[in-house]
Amino acid sequence: MPATGDTAPDFTLPQDGGDPVTLSDLRPAPVVLFFYPKDDTPGCTTENKDFTAMGADFEAAGAKILGVSKDSVEKHAKFRTKHDLATTLLSDAEGDVCERYGVWGEKKMYGKTFMGITRATFLIDGEGRIAKVWPKVKVAGHAEEVLEAVKAL
Repeated sequence: MPATGDTAPDFTLPQDGGDPVTLSDLRPAPVVLFFYPKDDTPGCTTENKDFTAMGADFEAAGAKILGVSKDSVEKHAKFRTKHDLATTLLSDAEGDVCERYGVWGEKKMYGKTFMGITRATFLIDGEGRIAKVWPKVKVAGHAEEVLEAVKAL
């Protein structure tokens, strides 16, 4: 997993309803890059709704918000419509970006082991460096904490 001060690994991923997004093209805006396990599950829905609800505050601070999961662009579109989401959702169907950011790995739930995305957020500054990392995110209050970090840049 990249650490604070590292150059953020660049990528280009497809988004629902638009052209592909290239991370480096968003400079000099700071970027909130959050990885989540799966569309339309309770924690992921709450996290996306929280970032959407605070979208105007992030925009006022000059930041772009990108959510990434391995779900397809089509699934993202349905998820966005169902929950009226405003965050940009990117599809990492092949898992390359998840692996480069160190969020793809073995997980355990109810005694079962499986591979999946560990919920994590990266704040990337206007120069493309990682300003802060939140590994193993707990959803409650997370969007507020990230917004405070954006404002402190």
